[in-house]
Amino acid sequence: MDTHISDSSLRALLAAQRAAHAQHTPDYAQRVDDLQRLRAAFKARFDDLATAMSADFGHRSRHESQLADEMTVLHAIDHARSHLKRWMKPKRMLADWQFWPATCEIRYQPLGVVGVIAPWNYPVNLALIPLVEALAAGNHVMLKPSEHTPRTSAALAELLASVFPQERVATVLGGPEVGATFTTLPFDHLFFTGSTAIGRKVAMAAAPNLTPVTLELGGKSPAIVAPGYPLATAAARIAAGKLLNAGQTCIAPDYVLLPTAAREGFVRALRGYVQQHYPALRDTPDYTSIVSERQYARLKNLVDDARAKGATVVTLPGEDAHDPARRVFAPTLLLDVDDGMAVMQDEIFGPILPLVGYGAIEEAVAYVNRHPRPLALYHFDHDRARTERVLDQTLAGGVSVNDAVLHIVQSKLPFGGVGPSGMGHYHGHAGFLTFSKQKPVFRQARFSSLALLRPPYGAFAERMLKFLTR
Repeated sequence: MDTHISDSSLRALLAAQRAAHAQHTPDYAQRVDDLQRLRAAFKARFDDLATAMSADFGHRSRHESQLADEMTVLHAIDHARSHLKRWMKPKRMLADWQFWPATCEIRYQPLGVVGVIAPWNYPVNLALIPLVEALAAGNHVMLKPSEHTPRTSAALAELLASVFPQERVATVLGGPEVGATFTTLPFDHLFFTGSTAIGRKVAMAAAPNLTPVTLELGGKSPAIVAPGYPLATAAARIAAGKLLNAGQTCIAPDYVLLPTAAREGFVRALRGYVQQHYPALRDTPDYTSIVSERQYARLKNLVDDARAKGATVVTLPGEDAHDPARRVFAPTLLLDVDDGMAVMQDEIFGPILPLVGYGAIEEAVAYVNRHPRPLALYHFDHDRARTERVLDQTLAGGVSVNDAVLHIVQSKLPFGGVGPSGMGHYHGHAGFLTFSKQKPVFRQARFSSLALLRPPYGAFAERMLKFLTR
């Protein structure tokens, strides 16, 4: 679509999608066919999408694109296709016993037209998985991909146009002005993935239309390493989650809480991990570049601010690993940090990892709870009782125990934030429910027990009411 699309054109497109949906609401056969055709086209065009993503980032690991974008989207499509018939089936149940023999059911109906706003960090995954689940629920979709990855957005538009007519799925390209207008449209549901600051603006823009919103945001996701947990294992798993996409991941471990005495051993383990897996960091095809000069400068400023305020900076594998010309930002550890540093206030969204020492596990839990509720929490511990205490005493959007990031790719788990890290859920059945109206239906039987409780009320009604309100 035109990158300078007007407000009136956007509203006309929404009206056309809404009219098409009213004329023919997608049934099971149509939804499965849509998903099958999308899968085939996506598989055929993924090489082009991976090339576009790498060009947008300056360099993006092809293997990471396959893991984080291709595999996840294919899995989402396959999971929806496998379970859709069961998801769509009305759920029947008896009415509450006071109203027997009446029955109840919940019917799952599409909302209508869903708006999806996708970010730049996983521009394929975070555009197509919400779209897949909205289509599975029987909706039509308008997608606004990120202007910060323009080649990928254009490739997505071409892919979707090859599969769907615009009145079913439309891709809206354009910059922040188009995005701002997009959020004001009276969608039946608006799904946004991005920063907390922009999420607030999206919610405010949707409010005048009373458009329901799902906000998948971010925040500072902590990793807690418990006393006695093997440092080499914790370091490897945290580093794998942190360095995926060069840390440009909403659920990347943002900082690590670990016993003060374990800090030096943990640093050594992290250094060993980087040396083993990225032996030539500046030249390896496996390490992704920072997406833009602006983001690279922001990360550098975070490190400079922390250093100026007393933090110790450890660059892995060494100081010469940075390559500003190619926007390669080397893994960077920050020691002796405090909450006065910008790096401990804002989501990092890059390969910078502050280490925070604690004396007892209760201190680590208290530290997490003093800060805004995170999108993810990672706890590394072989003590089951202590792990249960940490899970009970903290609140986060999602948790991985003894690993990082992997809860997001479990099709049976809902994904979403809490408070400033987001609202609402998707993935698998949770996504189907998000994009459906769960319509409750009460079915009265031929004989209604309530007929015994109609005026004029007499002695029998008195006895019945006394029994029902006992």
